[in-house]
Formats: sequence, C-alpha cells, structure tokens
Amino acid sequence: MAKPISHINEPSLNEKEIQNQVLEKVIQDVTQNANGIQEAIKLLQELHESGILEAVNSLIEAKEKIAKIAVGQMLRPPVTNAINNGMAAAGILTELNPEMTKKMMEGLSKGLQKAEEGLQQNQKVGLFELIKLTKDPDVNRAMGFGINFLKGLGEGMKE
Repeated sequence: MAKPISHINEPSLNEKEIQNQVLEKVIQDVTQNANGIQEAIKLLQELHESGILEAVNSLIEAKEKIAKIAVGQMLRPPVTNAINNGMAAAGILTELNPEMTKKMMEGLSKGLQKAEEGLQQNQKVGLFELIKLTKDPDVNRAMGFGINFLKGLGEGMKE
C-alpha cells in the first residue's frame, strides 16, 4: 500500500524566471491591446506637442502649492460669504411651494415683457392714470401681493 501524500513541493522560481513570466504576460497584454495602446500613444503625443502634457505634469508636481493656494482662496471672507449665502438660499428654496414659485416666475417674465413694451412706447404715467390703474384687476392683484410681501418681509426682519 502506498503512503499518503502529506507534503506538496511547489516548484520555486528564481528571480530570472519570475521576470520572464512577467515579461511574457506584458507582451501578451500588449499584443491583445495593440490598437488601444497605439491610440493612447497618439493621444500622449498630441498632448505633448500642444504643451498640455507639460502643463499637467507641472500641475501635478506643484500639487501641494496649488492645494495651499486653493484652501487659502476658499477661506477668504467673500468666498465664505458666498457659500453661506448659497446655503441659506438653498434652505429657503426648500421651504417654498413649487407651484407658487412657478407662478411667480411666469408673472415676473410677463411683467418684464410688459415693462419693456412700456419703455418702447415711451409712455408717461400721470396721477390720474395711476389712480385708474388701481381698478385694473391685474394691477390690483400685483399691488396686493406686493403689499403683503412687504408686510411679511417686515415681520421677518423684526425677528
């Protein structure tokens, strides 16, 4: 009866054999991807000729300096104010009713069109014309909206 195998000897490769295997794998990969490699070489050559490759290399070499400059710029009060204002505006927009916002934007667009038409016609508005316009339902609606808006704005500023 044969003895059971208790130990398997794996062939050990020397450094030269490992390098040969790696080299064969690289050659195999190159032959399988020849078209892609050629396209990549063309791209790199174009980037080199246009100076973009040198700029990218310089950018990468100076990454720490660039990061310090970027962080320094981000910490400037105008930038932090802009970020804080943007966040506050985004917070307010989440509280607004989308339907009302849509109506406001449509009204604003129509209002700007009417204002431009008035400018084109060079219309002058006198006191009697102004009083007459208060009876116009569209003008009255806008005035009521404006007055209520101003009242709400004042209340908000009081808090």
